[in-house]
Amino acid sequence: MFKVLPKYMLPLLLIFPIAQSTPVTPTPQEVVQSQQVRPLPGKLDTVPTFNSNSPELVLKEGILLSTFPPDKKKVPTAHLNFPFRGRFDIFAHHVAKAEPPENLRSLYLGIILHNPGSESVKVNILQAASYLSQPDAPFIELPSLTQNPLGKIFAGPGDRVMTDILRGQRQEIFPAQIEIPPGQSRMLLNLPIPVQGLTPPLNGRSTLMRLWSNGTVYAASLAMFAPANPDGSERAPSLEEWENLLNNGDLASPRDKTPTPLEETGKPRIYGRVAGVVAGSQWRAFLVDNPKARYLTIPQPGEMFSYALSTLHGGTLGTNQIQSGDMLVRYPDTAYRAHGNYGIQYSLKLPLYNNTQSPQTVSVSIQTPLKEDRLVQPGLRFLNIPAREVFFRGTVRVRYKDEQNQPKTEFVHLVQKRGQPGEPLVLLNMKAGDRSLVEVDFLYPPDATPPQVLTVSTQGKSR
Repeated sequence: MFKVLPKYMLPLLLIFPIAQSTPVTPTPQEVVQSQQVRPLPGKLDTVPTFNSNSPELVLKEGILLSTFPPDKKKVPTAHLNFPFRGRFDIFAHHVAKAEPPENLRSLYLGIILHNPGSESVKVNILQAASYLSQPDAPFIELPSLTQNPLGKIFAGPGDRVMTDILRGQRQEIFPAQIEIPPGQSRMLLNLPIPVQGLTPPLNGRSTLMRLWSNGTVYAASLAMFAPANPDGSERAPSLEEWENLLNNGDLASPRDKTPTPLEETGKPRIYGRVAGVVAGSQWRAFLVDNPKARYLTIPQPGEMFSYALSTLHGGTLGTNQIQSGDMLVRYPDTAYRAHGNYGIQYSLKLPLYNNTQSPQTVSVSIQTPLKEDRLVQPGLRFLNIPAREVFFRGTVRVRYKDEQNQPKTEFVHLVQKRGQPGEPLVLLNMKAGDRSLVEVDFLYPPDATPPQVLTVSTQGKSR
């Protein structure tokens, strides 16, 4: 059986003869981790998610995503006619850049809700967060695993937003509820993406809101450069200015790369970015031996198995399972599915069972193997020296009972590069015949690259 080298051995791989003038970078070698890869039980729920991520880079103001009816709109094709009622989510992730470099006006991101009915509608903001890359959450180097009990560890705005929502928070800039009179609109968000004073003049904003409405509403995300006050200073656009852009504007640009159709396999795959409504907000899974079982038998000593996470077309890790959310409505030049499931929560329960006659040490971890559709070898491929590209950065909540049978809740921040096997989220010392429930929750973060796996491993030989 092939095994991943222990982390403590990695420095040994860096001992190579080095010329005085030219450092030699060792070539990463593939290591096969022999194991079974299982499809993830469960499925996405039916809560719709408004997903505004295309174009990611916005240089020309306009409509990012509108689910309004096309009637009486100057550009009917910019409106997808999808009403929301009850529970729904709003996700938005966009970047502003000074173009040309001397044009340092702030780009405002507006998210508007409209009540088409004859009675007032109340919208509860259950959880919500919105952060800039600069200065709120810069992309900084972080260790591969850090305890994050207070939610203060993050790198990038998407990482910070997902950490807040995982902890059930509503940022103070959001009210608990907004009321929309009949036939009127209200702004859910009206915030800038400033670039002035930044080198390079580039900035991004990530937003996620979990909402509940007692009536029908339509939603739109819009981009507008800051209007100027008489003294030349910037101000936030008014509701009337946003409504004018919604009614008379076209789609924002430049447009992202047009995706290749899902069934095409002969061409290089372009997934595209998402702009539309996704079917699903959360994936709940009960991981057991079979659909009729009530427990998950741990692997034999020295062995492991994995469950696929966030699989997509061309990257199912041999499971033939595609977890990417279906698009209920979308623009023709944007992604066919919600590849990556940005902002969607995975809630996984593992009722572990030690069926051996000996105590066992069991670990649960998240890993980032090399992307494959069909497994070239019976197992997952990793790199002994992980690649430079970060493929996952985000906080994971783990709940379990310790050896004193006391409930524990831990928040663990992970940074994983392509091909990185990762470190245990939790280590359990399970007595013979023991059962132990482990719960793993995380929101798939923007700027992550799927797929990942959740791995259960029993260490070494029985004690």
